[in-house]
Amino acid sequence: MAGARDQFEIRFRLTDGSDIGPKSFSPATSIATLKESILSQWPSEMENGPKTVKDVKLISAGKILENNRTVAECRSPLCDAPDAVTTMHVVIQPHKEREKRVASEPQQNKCGCVIL
Repeated sequence: MAGARDQFEIRFRLTDGSDIGPKSFSPATSIATLKESILSQWPSEMENGPKTVKDVKLISAGKILENNRTVAECRSPLCDAPDAVTTMHVVIQPHKEREKRVASEPQQNKCGCVIL
């Protein structure tokens, strides 16, 4: 098959502009496995990092990648160059418990009233 490769070089771009990788992955690697790799390599100094695969979304070529798909199914046509490195953007979804906690906290008044 023309353009087929044994491995894909993938770099993960984080929201602060830093990268994880590039690292080689087989074309049969699932997107869920890529997310697990991101979790294991997540920089400890970054706050609010993902806790589970469900907290991570990967975007490549403008498309959100589904966990059950493989790297080969999601690759961009631009990746056929021999030394191409694919950059996938990593988006972290807020944790459900964080959303609930913030929503349940009482709102503090930001304006003060003075009665004379």
